[in-house]
Amino acid sequence: MDNINGMLAFVRAAQFQSFTAAGERLGISASAVGKSVARLETRLNVRLFNRSTRRISLTDEGQLFFERCQAIVSQIEEAEHELSRLSSLPRGKLRVSLPAIGYRILLPYLAEFMQRYPEIELELDFSDRMVDIIAEGVDVAVRSGELTDSEMMSRTLGPFRFVIVGSPGYFARHPQPQHPQDLLQHLCLRYRFPKNGQFQSWDFNEDYHITLPVPLSFNNLEGLLQASLRGVGLTYVPQFIVREYLASGELISVLEDCLSDAGKFSMVWPSSRHLLPKIRVFIDFLTEKKVLGE
Repeated sequence: MDNINGMLAFVRAAQFQSFTAAGERLGISASAVGKSVARLETRLNVRLFNRSTRRISLTDEGQLFFERCQAIVSQIEEAEHELSRLSSLPRGKLRVSLPAIGYRILLPYLAEFMQRYPEIELELDFSDRMVDIIAEGVDVAVRSGELTDSEMMSRTLGPFRFVIVGSPGYFARHPQPQHPQDLLQHLCLRYRFPKNGQFQSWDFNEDYHITLPVPLSFNNLEGLLQASLRGVGLTYVPQFIVREYLASGELISVLEDCLSDAGKFSMVWPSSRHLLPKIRVFIDFLTEKKVLGE
């Protein structure tokens, strides 16, 4: 690297015929340019410049060396420019980890993203397992809840609320609950976190306190949703994953006024001085699309 720096200092000094002007171009002092050139002359055992109190000029040996070095420096600058151009393009493999139900977040917008950024190769991992982002080489992960990892950067994808839903077929056999206490008479399908085996709580307003039984549990939200659609029982899920079923009447929401609004998804990625373009555009795209709704 010192050889390259010395060559660059020499070329700039030769071009401007001035250590001062060369230093201004390189962002260093004239003295630093002079010392760098002097070290180069010592290493080559040749005098490259004729020096006077007012100006510098190339020796014959210096002129020959300048012609060769100028071409090398130009190639280095072209290579740096090309690398800078390439690094500014969103391209390459992008590994994204999402919860198992995350395909409902991403799928409606996937085609548009791929059309907009055709040089990005998406590798999507849908799992409720808590992945180790750094150890497993994940570029971006979508996670719910509060974030505590100081090694990660994050951006909020959006808040969401939970709903309790059941199918018309289920409610044809059971009356709709009017009070959280009525849930004790219903078959409540519970979500069990894969990491620790604990059951997700159904969060009601502080006015209500109820302990639900666990007649049937799932460690996958998709399975939980499909069971509810088929009339097995009631379930507690994020509203955005049942939006279309509520609109079509395939599911009915109950006890909405009794539930507390809580929940958010965030995108997280390893902290880095330079955010790669492929990661930046993915984060910006999901933020732009408001994938969780308003």
